[in-house]
Amino acid sequence: MFATLLQSSYFALFLIIALGFILGRIQIKGLSLDVSAVIFIALLFGHYGVVIPKDLGNFGLVLFIFTIGIQAGPGFFDSFRSKGKTLILLTLLIVGSACLTGVALKYAIGIDTPDLVGLIAGALTSTPGLAVAIDSTHSSAASIAYGIAYPFGVIGVILFIKLLPKLLRKDLVVEAKILESQRKGKHPPLRTATLRVTNAPIFGKTLAQLQLRAMTGAVVSRIKHGEKTIIPQAATILQEGDLLKAVGNDQSLKQLALLIGETITNDLPFGSTQELQSLLVTNKNIINKTLGYLNLQRTFNCTVTRVRRSGIDLSPEPDLQLKFGDKLMVAGEKEDLKEVSQLFGNDEKKLSDTDFFPIATGIVLGVLVGKLNISFSDSFSFSPGLTGGILIVALVLSAIGKTGPIVWSMSGSANQLLRQIGLLLFLAEVGTSAGVNLVSTFQESGWTLFGVGMAITLIPMLVAALFGVLVFKIPVLDLLGTLAGGMTSTPGLAAADSMSDSSAPSIAYATVYPIAMVLLILFIQFIAIWI
Repeated sequence: MFATLLQSSYFALFLIIALGFILGRIQIKGLSLDVSAVIFIALLFGHYGVVIPKDLGNFGLVLFIFTIGIQAGPGFFDSFRSKGKTLILLTLLIVGSACLTGVALKYAIGIDTPDLVGLIAGALTSTPGLAVAIDSTHSSAASIAYGIAYPFGVIGVILFIKLLPKLLRKDLVVEAKILESQRKGKHPPLRTATLRVTNAPIFGKTLAQLQLRAMTGAVVSRIKHGEKTIIPQAATILQEGDLLKAVGNDQSLKQLALLIGETITNDLPFGSTQELQSLLVTNKNIINKTLGYLNLQRTFNCTVTRVRRSGIDLSPEPDLQLKFGDKLMVAGEKEDLKEVSQLFGNDEKKLSDTDFFPIATGIVLGVLVGKLNISFSDSFSFSPGLTGGILIVALVLSAIGKTGPIVWSMSGSANQLLRQIGLLLFLAEVGTSAGVNLVSTFQESGWTLFGVGMAITLIPMLVAALFGVLVFKIPVLDLLGTLAGGMTSTPGLAAADSMSDSSAPSIAYATVYPIAMVLLILFIQFIAIWI
C-alpha cells in the first residue's frame, strides 16, 4: 500500500517536505540544514524511484525566483551602484576559477573537452550552461558529465554556505543588525523640537518668503501665535515670540534654530480641532506621485512631517515618491485629515490582501523575456532562460513600483508564503530528479569525474570566500548571496535565505546571478572551441 501511495506525486511531494522539515530542525553544534534538508530527503526518494514531475519543479522555481526579484528589486539598483564593482569582481573570480580549475584538471588527468564543459555546467548547476556545452561540442558526453557533477553542485553549495559563517565565526543575527543600522545610517533619525521666533530679520515675513523647508530641511508642523495654535500655510506670517513645532534631523533642526531664534524645552500641543495622524498609502492612484505634486499644504492645509518606509523614517522631501504601504505622519485640522485619509487610502486590509494579477502578469512577462535569443555573432547567442528572464523582469517591475493601475508589489507575508511554497516544490523535484540516476551514473562513469566536479564546485567558493573576507572585506551576508549567485545556485540562495531575516543575500544574489550566467556561457563556449 505504501509503495502505491508513493506513486502519487502529491503524496510523495508532501511526505518529502514533511521529512525534510524534521531533518532540517536537527541541530549539530548549532548547525542545521533548515529548509535545505528537503533536497537530501528528495535525493534518497529519487534513488528509490520516486520522481516529482518536472512541471511542479518549474512551477516552484518560477514562484521562488519571482518573489525573490520582487523583494530585492527596490534595493537591487542601490546595491549595484554602491557595491556593484566588488560583487562583479567576485563573480568573475568564481566563474573564472571554476573554469581554470576544470582546464587544469583536464590536462592533469586527461579529460575530454565534452566531459569538461559538462562538468563545469553541472558543478555550477547551470542548465543554460549545459545547453551551450551540448551545442558547442555536439556530444552527449557533456550531459552525462553534467549529471555526475550536478548532485554535488547542489549539495556542495548548500553545505558550504551553511558552514561558512561558522568557519568565519560570524553571528548572522548580529551581522544583519549591523547592515540594518548602516542602511538606516543613510537616513539620519528624525526628531522634534520647539522653537521661539526671536530673530528680528524674520519678523513679519511669511513662510513662503522664508522658504524654511528648502533652507533647512526641517518641516514645521504647527505654529502658536498668542494663545492660538494653527497649521502653517505659505501665507502664515511669523511674529516675535511665536512658537514653532518642527520635525527634522539634528542638522536641519540646528539650522532652523539659527534662522528662527532659539530652541526651547516646552512642548507645543495641538489645538482642540487639530491632531497628528498616521496614514497608510493604499490608494493605487497616488503611488509614484511626489509629495510636491500632491501639495497637501495648499490643497488640504495639512503637513506631512515624516514618511516611514521599510522601518526607516524618511524626511518628506517634495520630490519623494510615495510607495504602496508607506506610512505618513500628517498634521492638520481633524476635518481636513479625513479628506487626506481618503486620498491616501489608509486601508490596512488592502495592505494585507494579495493581488494575483500583477504576479501572474509579471511571471508571463518573465517567461517571454527568458525565451528571447540575442545573437552577437554567427557563433554566439545568448538567452536569459526561465530563471534569468523571470528574475530580470521581477527586479525591473519591483523597482518601477507601478504601471497604470497595476502595483508591482505584494505584502511581506504573501511574498514569504509564495516563496516558501515555490522553494519546497523546486527542491523536491530537483532532488528526486538528481537521485534517480545518482548511483548508476557513478558506477557507469567512475568516481574520477565526480571528484573533478567536486573540485570545480568547491575551489571557486574557497577562492571567493578568501578574497571576499580578506581583500574586499564585504559583509558575510552579502558574501553568502554572492556565492549563491556566482555559482548560479538557487538552492544555495535558499540556504542563505533561511539563515537570516535580512534581505542582503537575496539582493546580492540578484545582483550577480545574471552576470554569472552570461560569463559561464561565454567561458564554456571558449573552452569548447579553443581548448
